[in-house]
Amino acid sequence: MGFIGFDTSNYTTSVAFFDGENMYQKKRLLPVKEGERGLRQSDAVFHHTKAYPHLLSELMSDVRSDIDAVGASVKPTTQEGSYMPCFLVGEGAALTVGTANKVPVYTFSHQQGHIAAALFSSGKTELFNEHFYAFHVSGGTTDLVLCKPDEKEIIKVTPIASSSDLKAGQAVDRIGVKMGLSFPAGAGIEELASRSQRVYKNKIKLKDGFCSLSGLENKCLKMLSDGDSGEDVAMFLLCYIADAVIAMTKDAFEKHGKLPVVYAGGVMSDKIIRNRISAEYECFFAEPQYSCDNAAGVAYLAYLSHKR
Repeated sequence: MGFIGFDTSNYTTSVAFFDGENMYQKKRLLPVKEGERGLRQSDAVFHHTKAYPHLLSELMSDVRSDIDAVGASVKPTTQEGSYMPCFLVGEGAALTVGTANKVPVYTFSHQQGHIAAALFSSGKTELFNEHFYAFHVSGGTTDLVLCKPDEKEIIKVTPIASSSDLKAGQAVDRIGVKMGLSFPAGAGIEELASRSQRVYKNKIKLKDGFCSLSGLENKCLKMLSDGDSGEDVAMFLLCYIADAVIAMTKDAFEKHGKLPVVYAGGVMSDKIIRNRISAEYECFFAEPQYSCDNAAGVAYLAYLSHKR
């Protein structure tokens, strides 16, 4: 068995191979200039196109299985109108490999891939056959969705809530870059926060289940201008995000019923956030190597699609 997945998000080129038991993956962060907070889509497309031949060569040198099917993430979410040009690179690579090997090509959303990677890496693949909640928290999303089994899509995703303005990953990167950290700033923020002696508890106000994070950025900037240490600002930032996610989860429990909760996305790889949320209720997280943008979930979805 062999199932290969492609994912070309705005910040990571990724390819993965699943042989029915083991997952192999290769990925590369797209280069962002010092002091900048992101990439234009045209630049992302260029870097993905340049990186893929090398990553694919490295990956296939590690595996000894034939390719039975190919998967690709082709858009950010399953919602109507969801589109980003950078995903065209991964889709094109998948179609090329599928055509050359005369095997089927299955397409998914980037968000579905994140959720699948979380289920695979946390050992909760039985949830593919159940209803559950999933958070996708990254540079472009702070989304809470309801997931249920689907014959065609494997996972049918229905949005429940999100952030009404700034996304969690954006807040982390903006404050991190402001403090002189490299983009993406998640690892640097976590390292700074680990040296703080403070613990912050925040009362989060939701509107129809949605949180607002623009005030978080303003509060962090004020703390910096008032002379608070970078360590304490980083801790406040992470505590606030965790408290917002906890508030959204509890709101979903009250409105839609209590279900298993899975957390995916790069922001959810942060240990401080994970520990704070885990102390509140039973939940499941993607392992760090599967939290950030990667093709592993897409490869696993291709495997499930081919089995069906």
